[in-house]
Amino acid sequence: MSRLFYFAVFILSSHNLFALDFESDLIQSAIERTHHDIRYDGSYFAMDYPNGDVPEHLGVCTDVIIRSYRKIGTDLQQLVHKDMQAYFESYPSKRIWGLNRTDKNIDHRRVPNLQSFFKRHGKSLSISNNASDYKPGNLVTWNLAGNLPHIGIVTDQIHPETGNPLIVHNIGNGPELEDMLFNYTITGHYRFVPEKYHSQPE
Repeated sequence: MSRLFYFAVFILSSHNLFALDFESDLIQSAIERTHHDIRYDGSYFAMDYPNGDVPEHLGVCTDVIIRSYRKIGTDLQQLVHKDMQAYFESYPSKRIWGLNRTDKNIDHRRVPNLQSFFKRHGKSLSISNNASDYKPGNLVTWNLAGNLPHIGIVTDQIHPETGNPLIVHNIGNGPELEDMLFNYTITGHYRFVPEKYHSQPE
């Protein structure tokens, strides 16, 4: 067979390996969060930049995402802040909160801002009622009672009865691994593959 054929096979295999690495890395990081005793607290905190964080025993749903990505080497605080500095009007901060400038302490901890970032730098996927459409490593946002936004990470673990992928999220009881994908209205479905995994398709 030609060298071109073997090269094509190598490229395809490499893409699959990188995809598996991203999924397994993020899922392992997310599930590890469920072993932490976290008190739900969405208070405003001044923090370091980059790699700033709220006190380690506190957090909300977005902190599960931020800490999971940070463990695999991606600082969403810095990425969101830089993108908002350059493209502030592409984010809902002014429309929702009446803000006219960025705030590195809180911007990345707001679900609507993360949604905008993932749309801009990841991939916005279709929303459906089919559990198999929600792949490991994907991100899902919901609208809870009281019009509260929420976000979680899809894992590779499947509930034996419903067939739904289990989600790592924090809805008030600390990070949990639960069968809750279809418990609330889904408002977004995303995949964000960090640059370090750039050799894989998003």
